Amino acid sequence: MDQGAGTPGTPDGPGGQAPTPAHSLPGCYRHPDRETGIRCTRCERPICPECMVDAAVGFHCPECVRGRSGSGSHFEASRPRTLAGGTIAADPRLITKILIGINVAVFLAIQVHESLVADLVLIGRWPPAPFTATEGVAGGQWYRLVTSMFAHQEIWHIAFNMLSLWWLGGPLEAALGRARYLTLYLVSGLAGSALTYLLASPVQPSLGASGAVFGLFGATAMLLRRLNADMRPIMVLLAINLIFTFTVGNIAWQAHIGGLAAGVVIGYGMLHAPRERRALVQYGVCGLVLVAVLVLTLVRTVQLS
Repeated sequence: MDQGAGTPGTPDGPGGQAPTPAHSLPGCYRHPDRETGIRCTRCERPICPECMVDAAVGFHCPECVRGRSGSGSHFEASRPRTLAGGTIAADPRLITKILIGINVAVFLAIQVHESLVADLVLIGRWPPAPFTATEGVAGGQWYRLVTSMFAHQEIWHIAFNMLSLWWLGGPLEAALGRARYLTLYLVSGLAGSALTYLLASPVQPSLGASGAVFGLFGATAMLLRRLNADMRPIMVLLAINLIFTFTVGNIAWQAHIGGLAAGVVIGYGMLHAPRERRALVQYGVCGLVLVAVLVLTLVRTVQLS
């Protein structure tokens, strides 16, 4: 994602390059359109989150990693990794594209068969008390915690969420790797659904990918913090979204807050996990958030039963 921070220009190098303007960052040596404040600690090439490989001190570029790795099992141990330890992929937006495709496909299906939305939305219980619930999460339909994350009825709703997913998802997918990024998205969405189920009216239906998208907002803030980049743009955008969350009617603010909190926790855990037990810490944090989701869901189900 574009950053507004700038660093002082560098002096002319051996190649006679002109100094970098003080108001902009250099572009990644493999992706010149991506500004970055990070350089390889061996060759000093500018590298973006997709290209940076964790080293004992700082980060290395893929060329330096290949140069020191040789072949065989040592090469496998030293192969380029994302900032969070994932495998660097040829298409750093593949999972983002798939998620957008699923959301759009469900939206189109709802437009063709409007009755389908009743089977996908998040709703606590129906019919309302004192009648016995035959539909809703309290009635045993826990799958609604997931299906509601991919359901949209209004064109403006899906447009806003998918634009945000595209803008935030690419840099996060590149920095985390596909598996970690997908885990972040799904667990954040579930956290938003669980908090909505807990706090909202049990007969109020809720739908949309906003919980997962707000999880990406939280993780993006943690990514910028990890890179020591300018956090002001994302914080301003997040503040604007939160103002809309609490001032515009018919918005499930619980999903936004639940997803945001999960995104901050998961993003911090994934980006600051110690290298020697990184996967254990990263997925352990995700597991703890899932346990919290389960507890909230059980508590609300007992209340409504």
